[in-house]
Amino acid sequence: MNWLGAVLILVSTTWIGFELAKKVRERPKQLRQLKVGLQSLEAEIMYGLIPLDEAFLHLSSQLKGPVARFFLEVSNRLDESASSVLEAWEESLAGLSDASAFKKEEIEILRQFGATLGRHDRENQQRQIKLTLSHLERELAEANEAQVKYERMYKSLGILTGLLLIILLF
Repeated sequence: MNWLGAVLILVSTTWIGFELAKKVRERPKQLRQLKVGLQSLEAEIMYGLIPLDEAFLHLSSQLKGPVARFFLEVSNRLDESASSVLEAWEESLAGLSDASAFKKEEIEILRQFGATLGRHDRENQQRQIKLTLSHLERELAEANEAQVKYERMYKSLGILTGLLLIILLF
């Protein structure tokens, strides 16, 4: 019976460590996808001349994961109701915050970008997208550093914490 408890402790702490490592590993991937999405949005705005809800729908089909679901949700909210772009963006941003590995800094960058979305002419909107992309580039560099630093540490820490608990309890 003691062995079963020890195995359960080790498995659960290892699982927690691997989940934390997964979040650190997913953040740079999701930031890169977001950057690609915003670059595609810039192209849609500048050259496509299509409404924003359609542009967001196109983006959602090109991307994967939480970023794709975010753009799809914005598109759906714009289609369903006569809400403003800002309202649809803000409401969808809450879901992205929960479903993604983004930190509050990235969400705040997106919130600030959403406040400008659809309020400017094409050239100013392009400048806003480029500004947002530069902020996201900085966050991506920080996320890559964090991945290198912490991913392996979280995995090891999960295993070692389990072993420590087993030693202390048994």
